[in-house]
Amino acid sequence: MNTTAKTAPQQARAERIGEIRPVYLEALTLVERLHRRLLDVIKDEFDRRDRGDVNSVQALLLYNIGDKELTASELRTRGYYLGSNVSYNVKKLVEMGYLHHARSRIDRRSVRISLTPKGREVHDIVANLYEKHAMTVEQIGGVTSEEFKVLNTSLNRLERFWTDQIRYRL
Repeated sequence: MNTTAKTAPQQARAERIGEIRPVYLEALTLVERLHRRLLDVIKDEFDRRDRGDVNSVQALLLYNIGDKELTASELRTRGYYLGSNVSYNVKKLVEMGYLHHARSRIDRRSVRISLTPKGREVHDIVANLYEKHAMTVEQIGGVTSEEFKVLNTSLNRLERFWTDQIRYRL
């Protein structure tokens, strides 16, 4: 009788895992693919404007800096820079005049970065693109604000789960 009692919960657990595995793996694929597609959308916007001066990763970096003054490591930990070298892109953006960089007054080892007017222009292009999408995603894309709320809750939980996996070595 004890063997049967143990087998039923084990079987139920195996069924739950069998149920979640395919949708979890699909979500992983979608997250990666969507990030790549976002970079494609940004690249397309800059191509339409005949702006080949920055790539999509650099434009996203400039957008995410916005009005803030950050260190490169802060930018890296906040960012979504798949397959990119943040330090390299920051260096290039400084060289091209999109970013200011200055040593921190408090910690001389730390370099603070912020947008120049040229960088602000790129930020605004991405911000306007996102604004256009926000106005049309429901009508054209068929995704409602309620669906985004559920999606965002799920993605935040997944991010927290992955963070805990790293932090607590689960």
